[in-house]
Amino acid sequence: MAATMKKTAAEVVNVTFEDQQKINKLARNASRITELKEEVEVKKKQLQNLGDACKDIMLADDDCLMITLSNWDVFISHSQEETQEMLEEAKKNLQEEIDPLEARVESIQGALADLKVQLYAKFGSNINLEADNS
Repeated sequence: MAATMKKTAAEVVNVTFEDQQKINKLARNASRITELKEEVEVKKKQLQNLGDACKDIMLADDDCLMITLSNWDVFISHSQEETQEMLEEAKKNLQEEIDPLEARVESIQGALADLKVQLYAKFGSNINLEADNS
């Protein structure tokens, strides 16, 4: 009697080539999402830094500011207005880089959700597709 209980508890499910392809695709997409999210976070931090710089420049009283552009390691002298315009343009460009990355993450998350539904439908509790966040 104990043998039959074990057999029903650990149901045998055959993994087909298509199933393995779905699992591999899920793993690749999960990895890609992690990379994209990290890239978005870096760009959002840069965007926050640009926003902070804009606020600091608005508080400055000087008509001519010396600023360091960390991307080029060059000192450039600009008026407060020119500097503000440069920073706003840099913020706009950075946001234009962030938006498609976030859209890509959402797209991949949708595909992952579909794959998970398909795989959980076939394998049930015999498969764990959730990321380990420990």
